[in-house]
Amino acid sequence: MYDEKLVRSIVKEVLDKLSLAPRAPSGKIPVGLSNRHLHLTTKDLEILFGKGAKLTKLRDLSQPGQFAANETVTLVGPKGRMDKVRILGPVRKETQVEVSRTDSYILGIKPPVRISGDIKGSGGIKIIGHKGEIDLREGVIIAQRHIHMSPDEARGFGVKDGDIVKVKVAGERALIFDNIIIRSGPTHKLDFHIDIDEANAAGLSQGDLIEIIKS
Repeated sequence: MYDEKLVRSIVKEVLDKLSLAPRAPSGKIPVGLSNRHLHLTTKDLEILFGKGAKLTKLRDLSQPGQFAANETVTLVGPKGRMDKVRILGPVRKETQVEVSRTDSYILGIKPPVRISGDIKGSGGIKIIGHKGEIDLREGVIIAQRHIHMSPDEARGFGVKDGDIVKVKVAGERALIFDNIIIRSGPTHKLDFHIDIDEANAAGLSQGDLIEIIKS
């Protein structure tokens, strides 16, 4: 047995909250800025932070199940270093470092522009944690700009996973971004991911709205 009145009250409360939740206008996509960060394997996490180390959550990210961790590391390249670089969780099958072009100049490295997960033959770097360090031979990339969306959202925009599109940015520094890959799947949530360099070029801030240009 259950309290029908209580169930109805809970359902109403949830629906009311959903109706008040901010949503992007139809046809618009929110911007998610991506600063330098890295993903670690369990093995590399333990090398950097000690046996049995686990990532602890600082805050949730836009994509379901992903989070910014409290743990940070130092990146060291031939020319310079960057402290307090954030680790994102959960752990992955391969360690990957994502930097901007400006970051690469500071560090003295030449990482390729790649979609996340495509690290074969990419750049290397030294990663220093609280307990140890790693000389990463490959895994450093500049992330290719991309749009996350669910399958239903993809159908609404008339695109599919792997498609390449353009987007239009309005405002004082209006421009058109090309070579944007669609990343669609059941665990994806609508978001246009670009790094800080790209956002500054277009005068974009977190949460701003852009639109896909129809071919």
